[in-house]
Amino acid sequence: MLRLLVALILGAVVGLERERQERAAGLRTVTMVSLGSCLFTIVGAYGFPNTDPSRVAAQIVTGIGFLGAGTIFLRKDLVRGLTTAATIWAVAAIGMAAGTSQYIVALFTTLLILSVLMVLKPIEKRFFKRPSEALVSLVVPRGEGEIERVRAALATIGAFPMSIRIHELNDTDDRLEIDVGLPAHRTTSDLLRQLRTMEGAKQILITRDLIEDRVRAGN
Repeated sequence: MLRLLVALILGAVVGLERERQERAAGLRTVTMVSLGSCLFTIVGAYGFPNTDPSRVAAQIVTGIGFLGAGTIFLRKDLVRGLTTAATIWAVAAIGMAAGTSQYIVALFTTLLILSVLMVLKPIEKRFFKRPSEALVSLVVPRGEGEIERVRAALATIGAFPMSIRIHELNDTDDRLEIDVGLPAHRTTSDLLRQLRTMEGAKQILITRDLIEDRVRAGN
């Protein structure tokens, strides 16, 4: 019972950080991974006499891989959720350590995981600037040069269209849906301000999805 309690507490500590970041695997998921791994380890070690307990431990590692894969998804050419999947995998190891009474190792690993998630992230953002992505929807007058006008407006702030979808709105207007690559130093406001300079552009809607943070903003 003490081992299970330690696994629950340490898993919850990591889960709180994930919940604070609004990740797919939050407090309850991460805590359950740690607690379940601990119980599997205990049962494997003491529940089946005359068997190799490492067999159950090996299956835990394999099973966590399937759970972690569920948090990874591909959107266009961007892979998301790898950090969350790696966190689940590491938390399972914490539960296994608690299940074998290696409390100091489990606690130290928890602190290391928190340092990676909380300390390294600001450093990564500071020194490794990544472009972000925005989905732009706007209505423009129909004409032969409408795409080039949009492309030129985006290029002014260093943005570029990755894909463009055109929908006929009526006899005179088209609705454009554009996946825009936006430089890291540019904001949604910069993009909106630039699109407003286009002659005839109206009903502008911008949805920005940061590669790492899944922060969405509409204008």
